[in-house]
Amino acid sequence: MVRTKISLILVFVLVSLFVSAPLAQASTILKYGSSGSEVQALQADLTQLGYDPGPADGIFGSRTKAAVQAFQTKMNLKPDGIVGSLTRGTLVRAQKTQGILSTAKSLLGVPYQWGGSTTSGFDCSGYTQYVFAAHSISLPRVSRDQYKIGTSVEFSQLQAGDLVFFTFTASREISHVGIYLGNNQFISATTSKGVTIYSFTPYWTNAYIGAKRVY
Repeated sequence: MVRTKISLILVFVLVSLFVSAPLAQASTILKYGSSGSEVQALQADLTQLGYDPGPADGIFGSRTKAAVQAFQTKMNLKPDGIVGSLTRGTLVRAQKTQGILSTAKSLLGVPYQWGGSTTSGFDCSGYTQYVFAAHSISLPRVSRDQYKIGTSVEFSQLQAGDLVFFTFTASREISHVGIYLGNNQFISATTSKGVTIYSFTPYWTNAYIGAKRVY
């Protein structure tokens, strides 16, 4: 009798898990007509990123849908106005990127220092390591080792927050790293100007060797 009761309890638990899993997954999808605290958080996130979902009232109306579609279009996602796992993950990355770029730009003008990894002076990889560490992302200390981690990214697919790498040696060994800002620009610490924003001029394009996405 005891064994029978235990077996019935186990069956009940397993059935509950299988039944509740799809419902839990479905509840993470936000779309026109959705409402509640998750929608309110979505609206706050979109506002922080510079989109206009309307007031954070927890109602997924036409204005919120338009803001989601604008975000999806900018991020090269299907602009269906539905917030599933892909759009949600992209939103999270966009928020992290916003913080990383803010930290990176706050250090403009810090002088170059060979081996430097503090706000008194940076070399190129000390700078990137410092910026990413401020957002709980650990990078190796030197640029050639930073190039060994993350996911490779084609130049045409660069996104703000990606690490961009350069070489100035005949052996094509990695010798410089920066952070892509978007709009064909990156920020890095160079011997001549310290922490500065640069465009991909022919000089930098010729030295460019690849990019990595590390978050």
